[in-house]
Amino acid sequence: MAYADVNGLQVHYEVHGSGPPMIMMAPGAFDATIDKWSTTSVWSQVRPLETIAQKYTCIAYDRREAGLSEGRIEHISWPTYAAESAGLLDRLGIDSAFVIGGCMGASAAFAFAVAYPQRTRGLILHWPMGGVLLRKAGLKRFEDHQQFVARNGLEAVMKAARETPSFWAAPPGGPWAPVIANYPEFARSFAELDVDRYAALVGVIGKGLFDRDTAPGAEPEELLSLKVPTMIIPGHDANHATSAARYLEECIPDAVYHDLSLDEQTADRVRDLIMDFLDNLSK
Repeated sequence: MAYADVNGLQVHYEVHGSGPPMIMMAPGAFDATIDKWSTTSVWSQVRPLETIAQKYTCIAYDRREAGLSEGRIEHISWPTYAAESAGLLDRLGIDSAFVIGGCMGASAAFAFAVAYPQRTRGLILHWPMGGVLLRKAGLKRFEDHQQFVARNGLEAVMKAARETPSFWAAPPGGPWAPVIANYPEFARSFAELDVDRYAALVGVIGKGLFDRDTAPGAEPEELLSLKVPTMIIPGHDANHATSAARYLEECIPDAVYHDLSLDEQTADRVRDLIMDFLDNLSK
């Protein structure tokens, strides 16, 4: 297993293939791990780490506070996630890369493009998360965790995190559940936190990440000024509202929007769209 020290945290990553680099912001909400590129939705059939890696260097990683990567108790925002991706590229000696993001990873991807446009060769957004139902669901998870902390304390949080290390699936374990489960030293320091300060931080993070009824991740004015080739493939469910994808099409100049129903988004079609986009920009 490969790890890189990124902004003081150990980030678990994998590099597949060769050719122009592409950094991959995984789907899976707060469970954004490498394996999601092989196990979730259409990716289980696209299998980009095998197929796209035949022509491109695919850099996949467990986002901080997910999978085997470390985490830290601090204010986490979309720029935090963007800085993590940039730091990983730095560690790998890569100046610029294509960027792909799915689900919550799409927000991290365009947050990266906004923060580091000169490092973004092209931007692929698949099923960007967003919509009023997503905002309500996201905020509810943070609120449920705050209430669990208030009723039961941090020891109960740690127990819940070890039982189900997934904040999206089980809010009692909290946003740092995988880190508690995988890193004993972190768990020891977590147990010593001030409960009130911790609960307040959780609330601030939730409101910052889920702050609008469309796709979160950057301000519309930032997207309107973005000069990065962009391709969007929309979702259509409670977590990936089509309106969020349309909003990104509206905001990002000259974005290519593929108006496909979910039934039309077969593995071959999605793979071909991604490869054509990458190939055209690599000429």
